[in-house]
Amino acid sequence: MTSHASPAYRRLSVEERKHQLLDAAQTLFAHRAPEDVSLDDVAEAAGVSRPLVYRYFPGGKQQLYEAALRSSADALEHCFAEPPDGPPTERLARVLDRYLAFVDGHDAGFAALLRGGSVAETSRTSAIVDEVRRAAAEQILFHLGVDRPGPRLGMMVRTWIAAVEAASLIWVDEGKRPTPGELRDWLVDHLVALLAATAASDPETAKVVARLLARETPAGPVGTLARNVIPVVSEAAHLL
Repeated sequence: MTSHASPAYRRLSVEERKHQLLDAAQTLFAHRAPEDVSLDDVAEAAGVSRPLVYRYFPGGKQQLYEAALRSSADALEHCFAEPPDGPPTERLARVLDRYLAFVDGHDAGFAALLRGGSVAETSRTSAIVDEVRRAAAEQILFHLGVDRPGPRLGMMVRTWIAAVEAASLIWVDEGKRPTPGELRDWLVDHLVALLAATAASDPETAKVVARLLARETPAGPVGTLARNVIPVVSEAAHLL
């Protein structure tokens, strides 16, 4: 008779165990508000005991949440990284595709994170969120070819990022309609429209828009937006 030995039990290293617990916590925080996740939930998801969770995260749920948030922030910042190749609006579209995929995979947790007011919110968690916003602004300015923006251009970029966050929250609340592609295209149009409106009264932004247009293609987002908007503006002008 041939006997089959059971697979040998492998004891996880400290780092492997922490990674296992963090993965379990991230999955829970991605789809539930922090206050709706308990240490027992994390322990059950990881297949370990509650005391073991405390052993690796003595700060309890708060420490786990901040670690999960830090990891998510790193993933979000990675979404913004895009090589400076091709028309700027097409680069932006690729960034937004990755960003919206992240939102789609972290729906409830993403909403709880941005809305604030959670019992798990602290100055440390707020600082992590602000860091992500700064990284997003820096990347937008990088692709616009600007190192140190003036007040109008800097405010415009930050305003657009706030609009992207608000649109993402509404998108989650509305059952993720319209489609991610439609939302992405609208957000690109929104940035182009903000740039154009700001350029009308801000010389710095006007120069940025001139450089941007020189790198765009007639079939790209800027050309498409212009073809769609010009007839509407012309019709409105006749009514004035």
